[in-house]
Amino acid sequence: MSGPLAGLRIVEIAGLGPTPFAAMTLADMGAEVVRIERPGTRHIFGLDYEVLDRGRGFVTLDLKSADDRAVARRLIARADGLIEGLRPGVMERLGLGPGDFPENPRLVYGRMTGWGQAGPLARTAGHDINYIALTGALHAIGTADRPVPPLNLLGDFGGGGIYLAFGMVCAFLEAARSGRGQIVDAAITDGVAHLTAMIRTLVAGAAWEDRRGANLLDGGAPYYDTYRCKCGGFVALGAIEEKFWRTFLGLAGLDPAALPDRRDPAAWPVLRDILAARFLTRTRDDWAALAAGTDACLTPVLTLAEAPGHAHNAARCTFVDHEGVAEPAPAPRLSRTPGAIGAGSQTDPLDPAEVLARWGG
Repeated sequence: MSGPLAGLRIVEIAGLGPTPFAAMTLADMGAEVVRIERPGTRHIFGLDYEVLDRGRGFVTLDLKSADDRAVARRLIARADGLIEGLRPGVMERLGLGPGDFPENPRLVYGRMTGWGQAGPLARTAGHDINYIALTGALHAIGTADRPVPPLNLLGDFGGGGIYLAFGMVCAFLEAARSGRGQIVDAAITDGVAHLTAMIRTLVAGAAWEDRRGANLLDGGAPYYDTYRCKCGGFVALGAIEEKFWRTFLGLAGLDPAALPDRRDPAAWPVLRDILAARFLTRTRDDWAALAAGTDACLTPVLTLAEAPGHAHNAARCTFVDHEGVAEPAPAPRLSRTPGAIGAGSQTDPLDPAEVLARWGG
């Protein structure tokens, strides 16, 4: 393994969404991650290949079996970190809780949940949509008529998995100084709330209306929105600053003096109609070509299939072909110890005895 986390050993209790995403992120950066899967486990979508499971191998253990739990315990006792996303109390009942490894005082115990390890909802079920709803974030996203879930990117991955990975790296750094591990309680509700810091600033400054489609960043402002083009595709316009707005108007052939004052929200509906009519005069790709290389902040809205082939993404290798699948490359990029997709196999299980031998057990 290469990367800034090379040398770290992490055990992952197989889970869904944010848990494997955190493990993938750490593995991309060089950590050796071994996933524990239940016998007969299949991916939630029934696919043979799961991008979130890349770069690491797995062992098959039934944690309801005393013998298999003993093997899991030996692995965790020799690891630097553990990732688990079970409901609060489950790992403790299995005898694999954070207090069950006194022989491994440096263990960083990463816990991923929606609601957190404590609180009135801690032991109840939920999904991304429920967690972001409780933070206020979902209320601010969507159309004027109703909130619309932003896939599961905001909760599971933005407020969940990446916060768990960040918290564990923080704990690894601290353990290197103190010799002591700690519990990382990563709750999606906490992470999403943290992501709303800037919006909370606007709310506190009375610069945000608590309704959708009425603000600068929620599709309310006509200069920060998407528009349908002649071909049926869409473009994204983000000309917030005046100089970028002027650049856009120039390439769009619109006279600033003939437009309503964009600083006045009361004028936004009229301005939006003008922009919508102008965008319908060209195809999406024509607009993209016109704006290319300018500061108009105008880009095509690409489909998931189109994105890997875009010239900028291709030049940066933002997506890579791995085992025949177009996958996002490891991110962010480090100049001296860059991350990479590891060689761990998703199809051939590891022998726990071999892992323990390699880990000094």
